[in-house]
Amino acid sequence: MQEDMDRTLVGVVVKKSGAKTIKVVVERKVKHPKYEKYMLRRTKLAVHDPKEQAREGDQVEITPCRPISKTKSWRLYRIIQKAQEKP
Repeated sequence: MQEDMDRTLVGVVVKKSGAKTIKVVVERKVKHPKYEKYMLRRTKLAVHDPKEQAREGDQVEITPCRPISKTKSWRLYRIIQKAQEKP
């Protein structure tokens, strides 16, 4: 369990895609092998949200878990920052 806590990722919720499921975009920097320039890469992950507390625009921390469905193997650990409400 402690190993899983070390592999937490931070991302932004971009979509609420069904019951207890959210889509989170995680950004990372990778170095190009030839040109050695750092590029921004995005990964969209399906995340299990059992209490359905995350909303679009929230910054969240996710952690790996056992496979819940075909695409979900991450779960919501905590909400770091709530999204700003539109007036």
